[in-house]
Amino acid sequence: MLSKAKLKYIRSLEQKKNRRSGHVFVAEGPKLVGDLYGHFPCRLLVAVAGWHAAHPGFVADEKLEVSAEELARASFLKAPQEVLAVFGYSEEPVCAVSVASAGLCLALDDVQDPGNLGTIIRLADWFGIRHIFCSLGTADAYNPKVVQATMGALARVKVHYTPLPGLLREMSEQGIPLYGTFLDGENLYENPLSGNGVIIMGNEGNGISPEVASCVSHRLLIPSYPAGQSTSESLNVATATAIVCAEFRRRIVNL
Repeated sequence: MLSKAKLKYIRSLEQKKNRRSGHVFVAEGPKLVGDLYGHFPCRLLVAVAGWHAAHPGFVADEKLEVSAEELARASFLKAPQEVLAVFGYSEEPVCAVSVASAGLCLALDDVQDPGNLGTIIRLADWFGIRHIFCSLGTADAYNPKVVQATMGALARVKVHYTPLPGLLREMSEQGIPLYGTFLDGENLYENPLSGNGVIIMGNEGNGISPEVASCVSHRLLIPSYPAGQSTSESLNVATATAIVCAEFRRRIVNL
């Protein structure tokens, strides 16, 4: 049974301040909960009887068996899917210079749409990028909408929040390549790309901010086709991220 207090607690996790204060987040559905289980400690598990019967070994600090109607009241989804879990997470420090020296990372400059952020985390997972550095104005990676959009990629991709300009200036001083996409950049497909460094993606409406742009060492353009033809003004940031990451990985494969 789901008490009013537990329902209120789960629903409160829609707010960033409550997720942050407890270092917890919500995930829903058998696939997502299964993918995250073992990577994050499960603080609370709320599921219908059939799911519990099928997963007798699932370990959680607290387990609740509920009806489909009770689950629907707790769920953030339009169509609840048998199970909802509250997972704990920790914010582990990382040496950004070291990880960017060793391989590719992403940096997000005020990407604000939860769907875009979730898709970018999923893309990072697909292309083997294990660290994403986000500005403080970027959407929260543990927002329920972001978590669902990652499709489990949060289990493998670490998301860090930091003032980006200072971090990028430090990387630049260490000679780490910093790539950004701009409408006046150089053709992505015709310029040298490295197997390490940082790919910076900007805000949905404003692109990369001037302060962050001043740190960029390689200004890239995703060219439209054919050249000179009138096209859409810009690409969705998640789509642009996919194109850039794919080209970086293609170059590494073909070295």
